[in-house]
Amino acid sequence: MRKIFTLYLLVLSHFSIHAQDGNSAFTWLLLPESARAAALGGTNISIIENDLPLIYQNPGFLGQEMDNTLNVNYLSYVGDVKLGSATFAKALGERSAWGVGVNFSNYGKMLQTTRDDEILGDLNARDICGNIFFSRDLSETLRGGVAAKFVYSNYLDNTAIGLGVDLGISYYNREKDFSIGLAGKNWGRQVKAYEEELLNLPWDIQLGFSQKLGHAPIRYSITAVYSNQWKFYDLQQEKKDSFVKTLFKHLVFGIEFLPTENFWIAAGYNVKRGADMSLNEGGNKWAAFSIGAGLKIKTFNVGCSVAKYHPAATSFMLSVSTLLTEMKL
Repeated sequence: MRKIFTLYLLVLSHFSIHAQDGNSAFTWLLLPESARAAALGGTNISIIENDLPLIYQNPGFLGQEMDNTLNVNYLSYVGDVKLGSATFAKALGERSAWGVGVNFSNYGKMLQTTRDDEILGDLNARDICGNIFFSRDLSETLRGGVAAKFVYSNYLDNTAIGLGVDLGISYYNREKDFSIGLAGKNWGRQVKAYEEELLNLPWDIQLGFSQKLGHAPIRYSITAVYSNQWKFYDLQQEKKDSFVKTLFKHLVFGIEFLPTENFWIAAGYNVKRGADMSLNEGGNKWAAFSIGAGLKIKTFNVGCSVAKYHPAATSFMLSVSTLLTEMKL
C-alpha cells in the first residue's frame, strides 16, 4: 500500500504542475453510474463487491463472478434532466471477463426560439457514451481492467464526438478484508468539437482503500480524487484554501453497514462537493452528505441513493441488477 500511495503522490505532484484550466468536455461523465458509489460520496474505486455498475468507477472490479449479469440505472438529476445506464457482463475463460454498457443523459424538452421569442419548435439535447470493458486476474489478489469509451453529444444541430479510456487495478486481501483501488478515468479527447477547439475529457487519477472491521459488519473507505489539480479557489471567501482544507477537498469518505450479504446501508461525505454547493445564506449544509441502501430480492439486486449534485435539487438514483441464469432465460 505504501508503494501505491507514494506513486499516487508522485502522479499528483506532476499533474498539479500541468493542471487543466477547467475546460473539459462531457463533464456529465463525472456523475456516478452506481447507486452504491453515489451513496458512498459519489466516488469509490476500492470496495470489493459483486455489483456490476461499479465497473464504471474502476474497470478492475469486473470479474468472472459477474457472469451473465445485467444492470440498469436511473438518476433523477435536476428538473427534467435524467441520466441512466445499461450494462451487461460475461465471463471469458477462467481468469477474464468482458462487458458492454451504455450511459446517457437527456435534458428534457426545451423550446427553440429566435431572438425575438418566436417559437421554432422543440430543441433536442442529449449525450450518450458506449463502453466496452475487459478485465483479467493478474494474480489471486490483483485484477486489472480497461474500458474503451465512445462519447457522442448532440445539441440541436451541433454534435461533438470523443474517444477515451479508463484503466484500473484492484487489490484484495481476503484474510484482512482490506482492498486498494487505483484508476485512471476519462483519458481521452474530442475528435470532433462543437467549435474549433478540441477539448480533453474530464480525466482524473484516483486512489482509494477500503477496510472492513474485524469484529463488526462495518467497512470504511477513503478515496483520493482530483489529481489533476491541487489548489481550489474558494468562491465564498474569494481566497485560496489552506493546506489542510485543500487536502480534505481531495478526499471522499464512505462507510457501510453490512449485516448480511443481501443487505447494505451506506453513507458518504464529499468535502469538495459540499464546499462547491454551499451558499452564503447558510443553505445546502447537507450537500456534502449522501446516503443509500441495497437489498437482494430473489433474483434481483436493488439499490438506491440520495445525494445533491446541484444546489437546486436533491437527486435520487435507482439501480437494478439481475443474474440472467437465475431467471432461466
